[in-house]
Amino acid sequence: MTIRWIWAFLDRPTAQFERCLEFWTAVTGTTPSPRRGEFDEFLTLLPESGDPTVKMQAIGGPPRVHLDLDVDDVTAATEQAVRFGATIVFDHPDYTVLRSPHGLIFCFTPAGEHGTLSPVITGPEGDRSRLDQICLDIGAADHESEVRFWTALTGWTWRPGTLPEYSRLQPNSPLPISLLLQRLREDRPTSAHIDLACTDIEATAAWHEKLGARRLTRGQEWLVMADPTGQPYCLTGRIPA
Repeated sequence: MTIRWIWAFLDRPTAQFERCLEFWTAVTGTTPSPRRGEFDEFLTLLPESGDPTVKMQAIGGPPRVHLDLDVDDVTAATEQAVRFGATIVFDHPDYTVLRSPHGLIFCFTPAGEHGTLSPVITGPEGDRSRLDQICLDIGAADHESEVRFWTALTGWTWRPGTLPEYSRLQPNSPLPISLLLQRLREDRPTSAHIDLACTDIEATAAWHEKLGARRLTRGQEWLVMADPTGQPYCLTGRIPA
């Protein structure tokens, strides 16, 4: 199985969806596509140039992030994922919703014509940023088996991080988003958050705050923020490509 494209899917509560859509279109320099779905619950964030990498969904539950993985054969990819330990949540004629062994929702979707990165976003103070990473937050007891699952599923190259609680899965061919794997200090189901690479964390954080985000905690080379729904995301010191 080859992953042709990867999407960050922002699931946000219906009651706060419009406010959150306004925030994420601003910080990613995008415009929303026409809505789709039975209840107009889905849309894509469209960049000025290049191919999109972010979708949003209005949901009835709390905010979360899930992954969409574009593949050539959804059925074959699903069968492989189940062999590796995933469970099927919903089987739609056009896509399949699954859950990783320890709880992260992801989808297999049909591959389209994608391959051009969207532009880096420039903030009001000249700071530059790009949403280029999804971090999987994995409970301590589940960490080894969940890392094995994602390494086998993606076929990507695993590398240790600069800190012992982190490792990385890097695509073997150019894709817009890579995966960071974090071992938490607690036991809970696997979840995910998004990371933005920034040339100036403080300037980007100040801009995001004006748009409705707030600061949570400071890390070694990152800043944990919360979007208007309270969903965490990180601004990191990595240089946006």
